[in-house]
Amino acid sequence: MAAQRARRRRVRGAGAVRPRCDHTWSAPMPVLHRLAVAVVSASASLAAAVAVMSVPAWAAPVPLPRPYDGEGGDRLVVTVSRSGVVADSVTYTLTCHPTGGTHPAAGEACDQLDDAMVWGRDPFTPVPSGAMCTGQYGGPATGHLRGRWAGRPVDARFSRVNGCEIARWDSFSEVLRLPGS
Repeated sequence: MAAQRARRRRVRGAGAVRPRCDHTWSAPMPVLHRLAVAVVSASASLAAAVAVMSVPAWAAPVPLPRPYDGEGGDRLVVTVSRSGVVADSVTYTLTCHPTGGTHPAAGEACDQLDDAMVWGRDPFTPVPSGAMCTGQYGGPATGHLRGRWAGRPVDARFSRVNGCEIARWDSFSEVLRLPGS
C-alpha cells in the first residue's frame, strides 16, 4: 500500500499528466451524450411507428385463401374404442361449419370443439411428458382424431390412463363419444 502511494506521488510530483487515450480507466458517459443517444433512439422508434401506420389499407398484405378440398369447413375422422383394441373400434366422420358426417352427436361435438378453441392455443395438444398427474385409471378406452380443424392438420390420440389424460378425454367427451353412450 505504501509503495502505491509513493508511486502516485512520484507521478504527480513529476508533472506527469495521465494521457487522454489511456484505456485502463473509464470515465462516466457525459449527460449530454446520454441525452443525445436517448433522443436519437426515440426518434428512430417514432419514425418506424409512423411508417407502419402510414401504409394504406389497400396496400396491406391479404392472407391467402385456404385451398378448397371439396369438403368445406372443418372435418375430423374420429376413431373410438371402448377396450383399446382395434377390432372393437368405431369410426365416425365429423364435419363442422356446416355440421354433418356420421357422428351420432355432430352438433354437440362441433359446439364442444368450437368452445375449446382459444386464440394462440392448440386444443389438441397432448399432455406434456413431465406433467404431474394423479394415478387414477379410467379404463382402456382409446380415441384418435385426425383431419383438419381451423385450417390446421390434426392427429391427436387420447386415452384414460391417468388423471391428466382423463381430464383431456372429458374435455372432448362429445367428440369422443363411445359406442352406445
